[in-house]
Amino acid sequence: MGSKNEIVYIVDDDPIIRDALSSLLRASGKDVRLFGSGIEFLALKRDDIAACLILDLKMPGMNGLDVQKVISEQVSIPIIFITGRGDIPSTVKAMKGGAVDFLTKPVDETVLLAAVDQALQKDRLARLEALEHAELLSRYRSLTPREREVLPLLVKGMLNKQAAAELQITEYTVQIHRGKIMRKMKADSFAALVKMATNLSLEQSLAPSRDH
Repeated sequence: MGSKNEIVYIVDDDPIIRDALSSLLRASGKDVRLFGSGIEFLALKRDDIAACLILDLKMPGMNGLDVQKVISEQVSIPIIFITGRGDIPSTVKAMKGGAVDFLTKPVDETVLLAAVDQALQKDRLARLEALEHAELLSRYRSLTPREREVLPLLVKGMLNKQAAAELQITEYTVQIHRGKIMRKMKADSFAALVKMATNLSLEQSLAPSRDH
């Protein structure tokens, strides 16, 4: 079933195609928005909800691949390309650009509905992961500067005494920091903490640099 919290955008310069696709999707419970050109779609201030885009490949002016390129530089959205004729080079370029599917007109209704469901699911998961990452980053930013120094050393596998020597503090102080880090990061195990650090790429980008 469709959801009022999801939108399927359709961009096609042919009004007959737009209406046919819209009728099919609305009949399956989808919320649909129609556009006659890529420029018209790109000018839209999109709602902050899960969505996917059905995009015509061949359009006058800005074609589908042009639209895909602009979108890739902004907020991502799963794209399903449709075209009136097979075009292998364009298909390859579209898929390399991250397209979910590439369908040839006349589009099989069952195939299209399945592709839309897959695209919406992909966007739901991407949005969920983005929210989870933002929450994780918020937890990391709640750490003190010293705790941020201790954390990457621990997840590298250093013992408390090794981390203490590295930072020139006592082993007991490292133990205190470790407990606070676990609590602030909401990690129920050290393995969970390591996974969080990996997701944040702590060892590479967030680890504090040291001169010794």
